[in-house]
Amino acid sequence: MGIIGWIVLGLLAGAIAKILLPGRDPGGLIGTTLIGIAGAFIGGWLSAKFLHKPISNHFFDAATWGSAIAGSLVLLIGYRILFGNSRD
Repeated sequence: MGIIGWIVLGLLAGAIAKILLPGRDPGGLIGTTLIGIAGAFIGGWLSAKFLHKPISNHFFDAATWGSAIAGSLVLLIGYRILFGNSRD
């Protein structure tokens, strides 16, 4: 799976993370999208590095999606903790 595949996966993982963790984010839609893309990369790297479960080269692999969504959720929670709800 190439860089474009990871970006698409990150966009979808960010959207799923946003659905699982609703609320107003300080960065809005663009910030959440970028967090999703970064979360997909970080989730895949953490899965391969620390869980000894390398990600697959297939786009429709459940472990790849799980790690991307988990990475997006972790980054979204961290972003909310650090920057709070500045859109009030």
